[in-house]
Parts: sequence; structure tokens; C-alpha cells
Amino acid sequence: MMLDHKSRNRRGNLRSNPAIQSRGTNHDYFLPRAGGEIIVVCPLKLKKDKQVYLIAPAKTVRTRRMTNADKDLPQKSSKAAIDAFVDQVRSTPVIKSGQERGRLMFAMDATASREPSWDRACQIQGEMFTETAALGGLDIQLCYYRGFGEFEASPWLSSANALLQRMTSVSCRGGYTQIEKVLRQAIEQTRQKKVQALVFVGDCMEEDVDRLCHLAGELGMLGVPAFMFHEGEEPAAQRAFSEIARLTRGACCAFDASSAAQLRDLLSAVAVYAAGGQQALQDFGKTRGEVVRRLTRQLNKG
Repeated sequence: MMLDHKSRNRRGNLRSNPAIQSRGTNHDYFLPRAGGEIIVVCPLKLKKDKQVYLIAPAKTVRTRRMTNADKDLPQKSSKAAIDAFVDQVRSTPVIKSGQERGRLMFAMDATASREPSWDRACQIQGEMFTETAALGGLDIQLCYYRGFGEFEASPWLSSANALLQRMTSVSCRGGYTQIEKVLRQAIEQTRQKKVQALVFVGDCMEEDVDRLCHLAGELGMLGVPAFMFHEGEEPAAQRAFSEIARLTRGACCAFDASSAAQLRDLLSAVAVYAAGGQQALQDFGKTRGEVVRRLTRQLNKG
């Protein structure tokens, strides 16, 4: 807005107005207004007998003048500097946004029937850390149930050696399934700090499926997909695992109990998802077997 000296006089003398704060020069002033807005008042050149002023919000007025130091700054980068920067970016590992490591809950049935699979999982668990190193890394919490109401959850572990030490210290014991405790643990942990995924490996289900589905719905509302890996062909487990995966927008995959390679690929796939997201999983699936591609397709449908 332009203001001549007559208009200025009608609004009051600018210099004598106590609401105006000088910038330290003879001509430019800051005028605070309601709501915290700052108005800049500065004179323009004289027009005949009128002094013309410019009044505008401070954020729209550029008052800084270029100094000699500014003139010495390079105005554009050389081609060599740009090429060097691009090379540096290309050589930098891709890290997930926020620079935070992914968090994966790794839950297993450790009842007596699961001992052979537990031993195989001990042998291949290191793949989860290897596949996610370039994606920013991964923290894993090991959970398992066994025996008479026994349920254990480890601290969050950041290395294959730490996870292996925990797993090799566990012996499988007869007992009923406790999948409800696994789901409750996942809900509790993600309320404290975001968990990117839950992976569960088991072969049967001996609980109230409606209660499990209710908890799965809560987990889905928190944005934690459950990847349910079903060993064998037990029908009740297949139905329950599929429903838990659906309610959490995760995936359910059956795998061959005799194939360590299938279990390795499935665990690695979920680890990649937890560390790098869905795009990382899709990229990973291009180089792996059909079992990983089935998992990826289910997740895309969710």
C-alpha cells in the first residue's frame, strides 16, 4: 500500500507513534499489529511536494542489501562439483526416512511339535539382519510361548548374534497355543513405539478365534500388519491365521516344514518390509521364489 504525507498525517505521525519500532536507520520502521503481524514502513522517492511511503507486511518486503561478502560467494557450482556430489549420493546407502531402524516382532510357537522348525529358524535368523543392513537396520523382539502358560518376550535386539544367543537357549515344551498373548504384546509394544510388522510362525491354533480376531482388529487399527506363517495343513490354524492377516492388512503364507529355504525367504521378506517398507519388499520379491511373491501380492491387496 502506498501512503502520501497527507494520508500519513491523518493516521498520526509515524515517528512519534510509540507502537513503531525503528530498525536503527533514519527511514525504515517496523509497526506491530494485532495478531503478531509486523508492518514495514519505508519512504520512497519524493513526488513533487509529496513524500510517498510504502506500507506492507514484513514478510513481503526484502530489506537486506547485498554486501561485499555476498558478492564474493560463488553464484553457481561448477560441473565438476556437481558430478562429485552426484557420485557421493550414489555411493551413500539408502536409509529409511527419519533415520530410525525398523522394529519387527518375531514370534514363534515353541511347543513340543515345533522343535524341528525352531532349530531351522535358529540357523537362518541371521538372514533377517543381513538383508536389512542397507535399509537402515532392524531391531527384533523375540517372543515365544510353551509349556503351561509360559510366555516370554526378549528386549529389542539389534544383531544376529544377540538373537541367536536367545533362541539357542530355548527348548520347546508341550502345551497349548497362546497366540492371544502374542497379539497383546504387539499392541502394547507399538503403543510405546511404532512396530513395523509382526511375524508369527506356528502350526496350530487352540484358542477362541473370535477373541483373536478382536485383538487382530486392534492391531490393524494401529497400523501393524501381521505376517502369519503356517507350517503344515491344520485347517483351524489356516482359517485363524488367514483372518488375523486380513484384519491387520498383513499376509498369511503356508510353507513346507522340510524347506529351510522357504522359511528363510519368508523371514527375510518381512524383515525387508519392516526396515524399508512395501517398495523394498517388492524389490526383494523380484529376486526370490514364488512363496515371497505370494506374500507380496497379498500385502498389495490389503
